[in-house]
Amino acid sequence: MTLGSEQSLAAAVSEATAVLRDAGVPSPRVDAELLADHLLGVGLGRLRAMMLGDTPAPVGYAELVAERAQRIPLQHITGVAHFRYLELAVGPGVFIPRPETESVVQLVIDHVKGMAHPRIVDLGTGSGAIAGSIAHEVPGAEVHAVEYSPFAHAWAAKNLAPLGVKLVLGDLRNALPELNGTFDVVISNPPYIPAEAIPNEPEVALHDPPEALYGGGADGMELPTAAAASAARLLVPGGYFVMEHAEVQAGWIAGMMQRTGAWSEITTHLDLNGKERATSAVLAGPHLE
Repeated sequence: MTLGSEQSLAAAVSEATAVLRDAGVPSPRVDAELLADHLLGVGLGRLRAMMLGDTPAPVGYAELVAERAQRIPLQHITGVAHFRYLELAVGPGVFIPRPETESVVQLVIDHVKGMAHPRIVDLGTGSGAIAGSIAHEVPGAEVHAVEYSPFAHAWAAKNLAPLGVKLVLGDLRNALPELNGTFDVVISNPPYIPAEAIPNEPEVALHDPPEALYGGGADGMELPTAAAASAARLLVPGGYFVMEHAEVQAGWIAGMMQRTGAWSEITTHLDLNGKERATSAVLAGPHLE
């Protein structure tokens, strides 16, 4: 970009949009506006109004656009990811929360409606998006979160401390044994990408931490299987489990849960794009003789 201080905001955003489009950025216009707003801090509505006048381009805008054109994630440049009603601090070393996960969180919020003090745990919390949203939107909930990566744990701690979430550094495969059989809900968005399935988007392949992407094994199913086993261990009888996964894994996960004999009401849920994004189930109660 050849932005100068004399260039108007509207011209700069227009040029930035073209640069980002040429670089293959999926949402060039929105990203161009968000980068400008990151510097101006006025909100997108006000920004768009300012673009109708002769407001000058902000200092440093060209540098931010150049970074984004290199396919550095927008959230790493701004340091912020928006998820449901939260503004989360993010950066290198933590998985950037995705919009499709918002519908998975909604399943839990709907399930616990009417429960006075539900106990909920998020296995593999990453930035804390899931646990934080539940704590924010479910008054009276006691929310726990587990994260394995020290880098992601540091980001989660920053995001979750103000929300009262009980965060631990640990492995979702064996975390919180002292709380076995005490949770009403377990939710997880575990790593689930198969070992050979390298993501197409440079933002994901080069910048999301590998430990947050790959589920283990050729089919990516080691950690999702472990998450389900931990849920069975942590839940009260009749407790609710929901797990996000890739759309192609829905049948496999439902079958895996069916075979364990621990689950009833196994249900596949679609995201807003109509893709099979999550599976929920209820932990079977004790077998009566």
